[in-house]
Amino acid sequence: MEIAKRILQIYADYNKRLGAYKITYVLRRDHGIHMSVGRVYRLMKTLQLPRMSTEKPYRNYRHKDNGDCTNHLHQKFNQKSPDIVWASDFTYIKVSGNWYYLCIVMELFSRKVISWNISVIPDVNLVMTAFKKAYDRRRCPAGLIFHYDGGSQYTAFAFRQLLDSLNVVQSFSKKGYPFDNASCEISLNI
Repeated sequence: MEIAKRILQIYADYNKRLGAYKITYVLRRDHGIHMSVGRVYRLMKTLQLPRMSTEKPYRNYRHKDNGDCTNHLHQKFNQKSPDIVWASDFTYIKVSGNWYYLCIVMELFSRKVISWNISVIPDVNLVMTAFKKAYDRRRCPAGLIFHYDGGSQYTAFAFRQLLDSLNVVQSFSKKGYPFDNASCEISLNI
């Protein structure tokens, strides 16, 4: 009965988080009681102490589609004419101990960077400014597909609203699958 009282006390002291193995260790370390883990487990069972789950709860980490926006590019990086498909991505650069974020917009026919923007904050304004520069420089092309990765800057409501207002078809890569946006990934890593 004395050992059962000590097990209850240890169980309560550690906020009901210890199992038989750790209670055995605490009994040995703090109280000088040497007994097997199996005996402690059986005593815990007779005291009807609930076991704590060691399994992590299931979380669905799959990317949720943002409505009608899907991958329209399908890794067709060689385009037949200019200003049909643009791709975009951004990266970070450390200069003098400070981080800067560079966003580019690439025209896939010529594989040229037609616009870029640098910011100290990787937010939606970084992406919107780079896109607006490209759109104005290319004199508002019609029937444009704009492909990007599924980053939060690109899927932000303000940016998607801008693309919708300009009748630009949105296309994005699967989350965690950089091959769909490989042309931009490669140019930023050179």
